[in-house]
Amino acid sequence: MKEIINSLKGDKVIWAFVALLALFSFMPVFSASSNLAYMRHGSGNALTYLIKHAVHIFIGFLIIYQIHKIPYHYLRGISIVFLPLIWLLLVYTLVKGTVIEGANASRWLQIPFIGISFQTSTLAAIVLYVYVARYLSKSREIPPSFKASFFELWIPVFITLILILPANFSTAALIFAMVIMLSFIGKYPIKYIGVILGAGLVSLLFFILVVKAFPGAFPNRVQTWEKRMGNFFNKNEEGKNSDEYYQIERAKTAIATGGLYGLGPGKSVQKNFLPQSSSDFIFAIIVEEYGLFGALTILGLYMLLLFRFIIAAHKASTLFGKLVVVGLGFPIVFQALINMGVAVELLPVTGQTLPLISSGGSSIWMTCVAIGIILSVTKKDEEIAQEIAEKEKREEALRKLIDQQLKEDEEQENSSLSEDDSYSIVEQ
Repeated sequence: MKEIINSLKGDKVIWAFVALLALFSFMPVFSASSNLAYMRHGSGNALTYLIKHAVHIFIGFLIIYQIHKIPYHYLRGISIVFLPLIWLLLVYTLVKGTVIEGANASRWLQIPFIGISFQTSTLAAIVLYVYVARYLSKSREIPPSFKASFFELWIPVFITLILILPANFSTAALIFAMVIMLSFIGKYPIKYIGVILGAGLVSLLFFILVVKAFPGAFPNRVQTWEKRMGNFFNKNEEGKNSDEYYQIERAKTAIATGGLYGLGPGKSVQKNFLPQSSSDFIFAIIVEEYGLFGALTILGLYMLLLFRFIIAAHKASTLFGKLVVVGLGFPIVFQALINMGVAVELLPVTGQTLPLISSGGSSIWMTCVAIGIILSVTKKDEEIAQEIAEKEKREEALRKLIDQQLKEDEEQENSSLSEDDSYSIVEQ
């Protein structure tokens, strides 16, 4: 075990927080999955789901380990090559994607021969964040005009968002917000950011009008958004009969039941009524079983992880490394906050999972890809710091050697002078 830990490079604190979140996930996933086991198999035995989750976590850590060994500066070229491929995947997902667990839009692709499905928008977000970081780090050397940056930066961003928006509005909105934040941190001109925000709002309104005019093109999408927003802001009788209202009410009941210390591990009652108890609403199950103490612990871990991402970004030796850490690290924490906000009805239902805790292979693996890249940045910084330290040690050793040689030469010279003086006295 000690050899394995020593082989892990990069920020050890990030490794520790990720491991803590992953280890904690086993208990709520095992408890919440009993509802799925009962509905799908009639036995209520969630051991199969626990083993499946353990496999997902194990593969996730293998992904982190393999990716963190890759020099992160390779991602500059990879992001350019991968972005068109991501667009093709998103188009194929819209046309031929599968629907999972009641979603009314195609968001997943089925991997042939393996039987595993993954959400292409999560992979698209990672590639896009790296692409934006690459452009912003390059543009700091030569400040771009708005026209040049619009075609090189914002056209690829809008193409990606347009391909995600019809099936997953919340993910598209999160990606757009993170890109704007990344642009601000990368010191992209604020006046240009204002123009882009206006263009994004106009594009969204235009898309809504198109869907309204041609409802057969994207069935149920705008109606779903309107329904969720209406249920959140205006609780009418029609809204109270919706699935979203039912899930939120069950989640709030679970949170209210949890109290300060919770009902205890595996003793959740609402897991039997929440359809997404092991994924979208797992935070409610955590609060019910572990109380306010458990909720604050999970929130604290994410906040500490965010703080560590900030430290890693500050320590990064290149602007590209700083932007990569921010672009990939901050969305993980913000997604967690969105998931918690939905559970306590601070936000409308979005379908965002709790990173590293919710069940689901592709969501865990994509989070692990992002963390692996972040650790690759911190690993490079550690290597640079180690090289500097070794160089200083060599220089110090060389200085000592030179000082010792000078001292010996001085002593030898003084000895020679003393002998000469003695010889002169004898001659006299």
